[in-house]
Amino acid sequence: MSKIKNNLYFKIGGIVLIALLLLIPTGMIKSIIYEREQTQREAIDEVSEKWGGEQTLQGPVLTIPYTRYVKEIDKANGKEKLVQITERLHVLPSKLNVQASVNPDRRHRGVYEIVVYKSVLHVSGEFTKLDFKDLESKGHTFKFNEATLDAGIGDLRGIEKQINLNWDGQKIGFNPGVSNQDVFYTGINAKVAISPSDDHLYRFSFDVELNGSQQLFFTPVGKETDVVLNSDWQTPKFTGSFLPDQHTTDKNGFKAHWNVLNLNRNYPQSWTGSSYKIYDSAFGVDLKIPVDNYQKSHRTIHYALLFIGLTFLVFFFIEIFQSSGIHPIQYILVGIALVVFYTLLLSISEHIRFNSAFLLSALATVILISTYVRAILRSLKMSLFIAGLLSMLYIFIFVIIQLEDLALLIGSIGVFIILGLVMYFSRKIDWYNLNQNNLEA
Repeated sequence: MSKIKNNLYFKIGGIVLIALLLLIPTGMIKSIIYEREQTQREAIDEVSEKWGGEQTLQGPVLTIPYTRYVKEIDKANGKEKLVQITERLHVLPSKLNVQASVNPDRRHRGVYEIVVYKSVLHVSGEFTKLDFKDLESKGHTFKFNEATLDAGIGDLRGIEKQINLNWDGQKIGFNPGVSNQDVFYTGINAKVAISPSDDHLYRFSFDVELNGSQQLFFTPVGKETDVVLNSDWQTPKFTGSFLPDQHTTDKNGFKAHWNVLNLNRNYPQSWTGSSYKIYDSAFGVDLKIPVDNYQKSHRTIHYALLFIGLTFLVFFFIEIFQSSGIHPIQYILVGIALVVFYTLLLSISEHIRFNSAFLLSALATVILISTYVRAILRSLKMSLFIAGLLSMLYIFIFVIIQLEDLALLIGSIGVFIILGLVMYFSRKIDWYNLNQNNLEA
């Protein structure tokens, strides 16, 4: 009896050890997936450097420099003195309208696919009558002849043509760079004419032809911001601080409409200095590629231990019920075949759609293992049983990785059912009276 127990425990211990050791190559495959993801990001960065990166239109913002006097202590004599300093007042438009059209394209670097786009933006709006009386009464002297209109652009390399500003009926050319970095760091600027005595609105408009990659964002700097975006891209992902109020997506593309009020964001219509940054309120669209094979490969390999453990458990039950001996080397070979499935899936999915790659990889693995089982057990019935079991497992995993929101629920229910089946089929096994021949290697 003791010999049988020891043999049984040795067998189970050996199977568990083999399954755990197979997690080492599984971890190496995970590292390969991360490495390929990194290489993909580098390919995206390489294309973006030449074409234009993720773009965000920030502003426009009207900036007016002013001077004021402050008291300071003179270090030489310790007395107070008045020192003139220059600061900047930033004013946001009362209305901002953006009409944007995006024409995306797919580019390739080796096996990697990158989404780039050409966009045409028509930006218009108005500033209400500016009232400086309160500030001027406090000793602020405004330099109206140095006022600028600044517009932030994420990647200036994406600008296709010269941009001209229509400011209150006057045509003004934009200059490269921003006049200051209080609000944003990269963009364009134009000197504009304003006067505190004007009673009319300052209306503006300009057109931008902009190249970019992956994403196009906007900032709601208007007291009321209205953005309409349309494209022939069929799989958009709307993201950022605000989702569109209305959007339609069909086989011809998408159209989205945002309407954002100043009450929806966390900064005022005017401020001085660098008190606020506006990028955190950005919103827009991510031109998402429909299939992310690396993400799905990650999710698939998480179930490697379930595959290996359940397959080994079935092999162990075959030894018990069929009086067949399976050598540890044969367990190892079957385990390696299960691990190789993930390398097949990763490599094939870089060339064809993930679903097709999964089908081909699973089919190849099932045929390989079932044929091997037929050879070592000399039983067509067991071979077909293993093929059916593996097919059900691969179908189960495939369903889980397609259901992003319900993956945890379906996976938990599936594992619970599997555990129930194992308990059911093993309920009548007398573990202390197993025939030693059943466990001989």
